[in-house]
Amino acid sequence: MKELLLAMLQGTGTSVKIFFLTLLFSLPLGLPLAAARMSKSPLLSLPAKFIMLIIRGTPLILQLMFVYFAPYYIFKVSWDRFTAAIIAMSVNYAAYFAEIYRGGIESIPQGQYEAGKVLGFTRMQTFFRIVLPQVIKRILPATGNEVITLVKDTALAQVIGVSELFRVAQNAASRETSTMPLFVAGVFYFIMNWVVSTVFVRIEKKLDYYK
Repeated sequence: MKELLLAMLQGTGTSVKIFFLTLLFSLPLGLPLAAARMSKSPLLSLPAKFIMLIIRGTPLILQLMFVYFAPYYIFKVSWDRFTAAIIAMSVNYAAYFAEIYRGGIESIPQGQYEAGKVLGFTRMQTFFRIVLPQVIKRILPATGNEVITLVKDTALAQVIGVSELFRVAQNAASRETSTMPLFVAGVFYFIMNWVVSTVFVRIEKKLDYYK
């Protein structure tokens, strides 16, 4: 049992790395993608819409396999499995965060920009000082849901051979002909999601002054 827990902890460490690196890249990447999606220029909005349609319209598991295998078959180059997982998941989640950002930004009344102009702010200053704090408050619940989903989606990295938590549990279950490793993995995922949920609840409470 001790060896199993150690193996599960190592797998959990890999899952946590995938989780944080995906957030690190996808959260900021979603903002320019949302800006392109909302742009009045077709040169920006049409490619952004097409990219988001493809990413949101195909399974993440397929995107993981494409990012890992396609470079070899097309360019005869390859990269390691972990890197491929981070790239695929970051791009995937950036598309979903972009839609969340777009919904939050478009929900802010135009009068907020006009008020900023009256106060002497540029449009950029108005966005970052007045609009963005309100957007963050409004998009927190939807963002929290996506982040919780990301915790569980780290399990999909095992399809390209990344030895994360679920893959370790699967191998242990097959080796020991027992469902106990899968149960333990479920407990680990539950704890991680509980931590994420708690963090977002606290953030929402801190932003309660934005009514």
